[in-house]
Amino acid sequence: MIDVYSWATPNGHKVHIMLEETGLAYRAHPIDIGAGDQFNAEFLKISPNNKIPAIVDDEGPGGQPISLFESGAILIYLAEKTGQFLPTDPAARYATLEWLMFQMGGVGPMLGQTHHFRIYAPEKIEYAINRYTNEAKRLYNVMDKRLGESEYLAGDAYTIADIATFPWTRSWQNQGIELDAFPNVKRWHEAIAARPAVQRGVEVLASLRKALQDDKAREVLFGATQYAKR
Repeated sequence: MIDVYSWATPNGHKVHIMLEETGLAYRAHPIDIGAGDQFNAEFLKISPNNKIPAIVDDEGPGGQPISLFESGAILIYLAEKTGQFLPTDPAARYATLEWLMFQMGGVGPMLGQTHHFRIYAPEKIEYAINRYTNEAKRLYNVMDKRLGESEYLAGDAYTIADIATFPWTRSWQNQGIELDAFPNVKRWHEAIAARPAVQRGVEVLASLRKALQDDKAREVLFGATQYAKR
């Protein structure tokens, strides 16, 4: 059994979708990041960077328990555990890993900043909004060009690269994106959204998430609490 400690965010949904796609048995434990659950000592034991998601697999390598944090590492682990969504052919494997790293190093951080300055920042900073909105558009252009050449990001097969990237494109409106301007991304997005496992995955913990409205939650996520030494 895999225990996943998570929340209904794009990074959380990556792992929820992967678990649904692979059919692995799992239990989802909510880590309410607006309430500060990510700073609890027990969670920090498995996620020292105080970020969701993290997993504990009681049947890890050699039959021994293993805990993992960082969503990209978790996706690779689950893919290798099940033999799914990460090709064994070296060329296809590295194509998958490079597009996974594209998501981890580009799509996630940059679209996260786009969300922050467009939606959550207490003051509207035009320079920051323009910078990250333009970067979002650049990343969508990169994906659109790639998806004009292949069905999925890493090639003709659906892989962990797609699983990692898709949740970040669900909020394209908040990123200042018109999806019709990126027809290949739109085709890819709609095809993935139609997968039953994806539909189940994005519902995991979703009923618990509330809109970020109160000052306390904003302080926990973006204020001094986030930066305290632990």
